[in-house]
Amino acid sequence: MVTPLSQSETRRRQLGVSPGARPGMWAESEAAMTTRMWRPSTGGENMFFLVTNFLVTPAQVQGRCPEHPSVPLANCWADEDCPEGERGTHSHGIKTGQCVVFNGTHRTCEIWSWCPVESAAVPSRPLLAQAQNFTLFIKNTVTFSKFNFSKSNALETWDPTYFKRCRYEPRFSPYCPVFRIGDLVAEAGGTFEDLASLGGSVGIRVHWDCDLDTGDSGCRPHYSFQLQERSYNFRTATHWWEPPGVEARSLLKLYGIRFDILVTGQAGKFGLIPTAVTLGTGAAWLGVVTFFCDLLLLYVDREAHFYWRTKYEEAKAPKATTNSVWSELALASQARLPKCLGQSSASAPTATAAGSQTQTPG
Repeated sequence: MVTPLSQSETRRRQLGVSPGARPGMWAESEAAMTTRMWRPSTGGENMFFLVTNFLVTPAQVQGRCPEHPSVPLANCWADEDCPEGERGTHSHGIKTGQCVVFNGTHRTCEIWSWCPVESAAVPSRPLLAQAQNFTLFIKNTVTFSKFNFSKSNALETWDPTYFKRCRYEPRFSPYCPVFRIGDLVAEAGGTFEDLASLGGSVGIRVHWDCDLDTGDSGCRPHYSFQLQERSYNFRTATHWWEPPGVEARSLLKLYGIRFDILVTGQAGKFGLIPTAVTLGTGAAWLGVVTFFCDLLLLYVDREAHFYWRTKYEEAKAPKATTNSVWSELALASQARLPKCLGQSSASAPTATAAGSQTQTPG
């Protein structure tokens, strides 16, 4: 199997209208402005951020102002409650040592910061609720350089309006690369209204599993989605100079959905030499495994003695008995009897002849 080289491109389409703090029309370029403004440390090319909610703190200038009551240790009754120079973890600035009035119900420590400080109130409903009807077009191209093969997830068609009409659907249109944002979030297991209010992160996985023996038709993408994180936001600011030489800024706290696109894949093709190498390696490993199994069963297993008796048969000499000894002696005697009889018959005439010779002289 070979892993691919991948290149991805995303495009967003639709218009949305935001009511409330900043009424107006937002195009896809504005709703996805953070794709250009913010880059994470890794994977920045394969992610984008869709703004669905925001909090604006306009026309801030550096100076003294009361801290927001929602900040820990910001509320006070007297100046002694506000140590000069102290700065908390969640504070917007440095305490000046003064306890001042924030509003009719709260007194807070005065700080040196960008003033007025950011409000902690988040809109209860997303300002860009229409973003769920936005569409996302993912164009992905994979290359398997070992096989000199490349393919795009955009279907080849002669119909110029196909990508304007098609929408991804797991059962009826699984290869259409155009996704509706609301459907995409639902496939990941989330609710668009919840993620649009406080933000979140959704992973989009494009997986290629290619059988190149069947040609181009055996290589198609499969899409899967996962809800990775709830509550996602970050801040950005626009700076300018006001007369007489005073720096000012507008602070934006952006809530939205971050989409991370991950491309994985593998491709395979039949080859005689790799197949032979694989079979040989498998046979060698089979012999090694058999050897180690024998070692374990013969010397480690509790029932090793049973395996010994089953695998090996011990050869022993038969036990000698009295009857068997006499039988062997009888057989030996029978075998030697003809020889004894032959020797006795040959010696008898010789003795007779000798006796006759001794009798003649007398």
